[in-house]
Amino acid sequence: MSDLADKKCIPCEGGIPSFNIEEIHKYLKKVDGWDVNSDDKKDYYIIKDFKFSNFLESQFFVNKVGEIAEQEGHHPDIWFGWGYAKIKIQTHAINGLHESDFVLAAKIDKI
Repeated sequence: MSDLADKKCIPCEGGIPSFNIEEIHKYLKKVDGWDVNSDDKKDYYIIKDFKFSNFLESQFFVNKVGEIAEQEGHHPDIWFGWGYAKIKIQTHAINGLHESDFVLAAKIDKI
């Protein structure tokens, strides 16, 4: 969907500010179908539901996400089961979102 998928995730060890809501919405336009939410501490994350026709398709998808996550050194939260997967992405070191989160989302969208 965008050139974000061609970028590399940059490991974050903290010390930088997370995106504000305006920056988040700018980047949301560059990925397909991801939603932004916040937790009880008001830390933002992006999340997306994926639908499949059976368990094996869900498992295949999740395994591909895992491969990409390892290559990028950026690991999302993943839930999956029969016919579905849910991916949540956030940079834990800054308790929020930054460009690498959207890079990973764009790469996942290409699966």
